[in-house]
Amino acid sequence: MSRTVKSAQSQGGAPSAPRHGWAKPAGETALGEASGAFARAGFTDATLLLRWADIVGSQVARIARPAKWQDGPEGATLTLKCEAGAVVFLQHQTRELTDRLNAYLGRGRIVRLKLVAGRLASAPEPPAHPAPKSDISTETLALSDAISRLAKVRAALKPARPKSRG
Repeated sequence: MSRTVKSAQSQGGAPSAPRHGWAKPAGETALGEASGAFARAGFTDATLLLRWADIVGSQVARIARPAKWQDGPEGATLTLKCEAGAVVFLQHQTRELTDRLNAYLGRGRIVRLKLVAGRLASAPEPPAHPAPKSDISTETLALSDAISRLAKVRAALKPARPKSRG
């Protein structure tokens, strides 16, 4: 009897053959593929970019994003791309932002923030929910009325199936 990959894994052993041509989860290689773009901007670790809103807060994350990382002899300089009107606002908060970033990255990592005015790409709006809008009110219904309404909604959601010949 031959061993399959599935049976070898279920018995606790390693698969007998490598998985060639099998699909991999998208998240497994996404960061690896994007690491080249991060490295060109000076970011050796993408966690700063991925957790930006958690580190600096949602209000600052909405108007500024990290653009470039430059290591220097005394520490790093982080360049932030900001909305044009936000540069003056953020200049007054550079010490607080630097403290927050250093608390996340490690003491003394960032010594300077450089603010550059520019237009930020807005995040796309999430798509609308695919379920149809129903006209069900909050009134109490009899059980038979509720079941008939449910049947109508389910019939509208199901695609028409061809009848089988039998």
